[in-house]
Amino acid sequence: MIESTATELLALQAAGKASAAEIADAFLAAYRDREPKLKSFVSLDEAAVRAQAAAVDAKRKAGQPLGKLAGVPVAVKDVLCTKGVATTCSSKVLVNFVPPYDAHVVERLRAEDAVLFGKTNMDEFAMGSSTENSAFQVTRNPWDTARIPGGSSGGAAACVAGCQAPLSLGTDTGGSIRQPAALCGIVGIKPTYGRVSRYGLIAFASSLDQVGPFAHDVTDSALLLEAISGHDRRDSTCVNEPVPDYRKALNEPVKGLKIGVPREFFDKGLDGEVESAVRDALKEYQKQGAMLVDVSLPHSKYALAAYYIVAPAEASSNLARFDGMHYGHRTKEKTDLIGTYAKSRGEAFGKEVQRRIMIGTYVLSSGYADKYYHKALKVRRLVKKDYDDALAQCDVVMGPTTPTAAFRAGEKSDDPLAMYLSDVYTVSCNLAGIPGLSVPCGFTKTGLPIGLQLLGRPFDEEKLLRIARMYEAATDWHTRRPKV
Repeated sequence: MIESTATELLALQAAGKASAAEIADAFLAAYRDREPKLKSFVSLDEAAVRAQAAAVDAKRKAGQPLGKLAGVPVAVKDVLCTKGVATTCSSKVLVNFVPPYDAHVVERLRAEDAVLFGKTNMDEFAMGSSTENSAFQVTRNPWDTARIPGGSSGGAAACVAGCQAPLSLGTDTGGSIRQPAALCGIVGIKPTYGRVSRYGLIAFASSLDQVGPFAHDVTDSALLLEAISGHDRRDSTCVNEPVPDYRKALNEPVKGLKIGVPREFFDKGLDGEVESAVRDALKEYQKQGAMLVDVSLPHSKYALAAYYIVAPAEASSNLARFDGMHYGHRTKEKTDLIGTYAKSRGEAFGKEVQRRIMIGTYVLSSGYADKYYHKALKVRRLVKKDYDDALAQCDVVMGPTTPTAAFRAGEKSDDPLAMYLSDVYTVSCNLAGIPGLSVPCGFTKTGLPIGLQLLGRPFDEEKLLRIARMYEAATDWHTRRPKV
């Protein structure tokens, strides 16, 4: 049962072959068995899970209307507020923070009768590409526990890939859904900026952050995206656009499909096995009648540098609230006001968070904002124009999600620049605000997953999902599960 998709679990319940309680018990057993190896979660209340499942079964028995996720366990990244449940961002700063409200997406999950299945581990304040920056533990890749699952949503990806939960929610600031999805062999979607409300998401970089789903396949991804999308007046950046029925036309191929292949995505630094798998995926599309179009994203070589100016700048501003005074960690050392600020932040923030705050404060400081921050914003506009021009010639842009398969834990911990290069193909999507999706497209000779990235026009998630499904329907990569 634990290797089933959410769609299959819904069908089992509808046919009376399984109850929500039985499904919950199966995944709780998997959680207990696999968590010591994977370390996907920072918290999980088994009694609360069983109570939610029992409530769904009671509604079904009483003949009451059920939500589209009824009885399906959904794990939530620990950067999303959950009422009455600690939300830590995997940081010592918020270790005792219990929100008095739910994030908008968590409200949506409850409204659709999902069973909230614990909070997942992450890089502290979503800053990282490997989930090695958590203040609590290092999450492991289910395909090889000596390797990282990607980040910052590594726990959310690992728990789905490792069959501890069929669905999960992560957040993507510069690739933090798509990159771990690729490294863990599952599907991950970063929606268009503004498609999903950020209310209740503890901010890293407000103009880049977006909530999105992890799932075993495209159908489940479409289901979860439907559930969480839509307007929310509490988020001024959330767009008031109708949410399509993403699953309605999911299995209808896109006729006359044109795929843009950016030459900049197949340059130095791309692993040979990853390139081969992506090229094979493009050939599969050609077999189905798609046309490959050469496109260029000339400013993509500057995207990573621009991202690591814009994101730390926004992080510096957003994390200023954690000062040891209002809430969160406060030093026990007796000192003056400035000393309390410095000691509290120094004790509680990890090295990567401190590094990004320092970078962000520097690029925003007097005399340097024009030299760095304002230039990065100009590059951001150029990156968006590149995608506008490319997508005017094609339906979708395709390439690798990551330059390599999952690397070993600790391999890049002492080299921040090497770690940042893990996001080289994903950050431009966030800078441009467009939707992006990673779907499994193969494995290395050593059995590590490889991801194919699809990038589309703003608010064109429906077409993006259909195009991803075309490839998925012709392959079996999404059906494979690791032996944990």
